[in-house]
Amino acid sequence: MIIFIHIMKTHKQINDAIDVIRRHGVVRVKDLVDNNIHPECLRRLCKKGIVMKQGRGIYILADGKYTEHHSFAEVSKWIPSSVVCLVSALRFHNIGTQSPQKVWIALGRRCACPRLKYPPVKVFRFSGQALSEGVEEHKIDGVTVKIYGIAKTVADCFKYRNKIGSDVAVEALRETIRYKKCTSDDLWKYAKICRVWNVIRPYLEAMQ
Repeated sequence: MIIFIHIMKTHKQINDAIDVIRRHGVVRVKDLVDNNIHPECLRRLCKKGIVMKQGRGIYILADGKYTEHHSFAEVSKWIPSSVVCLVSALRFHNIGTQSPQKVWIALGRRCACPRLKYPPVKVFRFSGQALSEGVEEHKIDGVTVKIYGIAKTVADCFKYRNKIGSDVAVEALRETIRYKKCTSDDLWKYAKICRVWNVIRPYLEAMQ
């Protein structure tokens, strides 16, 4: 009888674990523990091929349907303080032709960055308003991901134009203006925060 009860509890925990992973999209062991599920359930589910380990401490369902931006969700799950930025943010907002192999994220200057084998990340250190302003939250595969909005991202691209290429920044500005993805006031606001208004203004005036 005791063995039977143990088996039933284990079976229930496994089903509960699957429900939690399906609901969250991406989980860490802590997510299961917070739901009173023993970490051993993850090992069993991985062994059965129902769950896959994605990098260090990140798990997903093997048959899950994930979006093209799933890597953003994985990084956000492991580094909650990160904000998707620059070329990765352009990709999310469907601006330009860049398709980075890494997830580009912004972190505070004193924020530690865990080492991730997968997905690979490229870290930029932001501070003050340049870090805190213009952040949007988007739900990606069940995970809340912080991503800079379009106007802030364009301003960031000009700020880091020496690292990502001026052509990338100009292309981002051109498409933003052409498709009216934000207002000139928004661009002015974030360009002032990033201290690149004098750099952006000639391009903006030529495009309008």
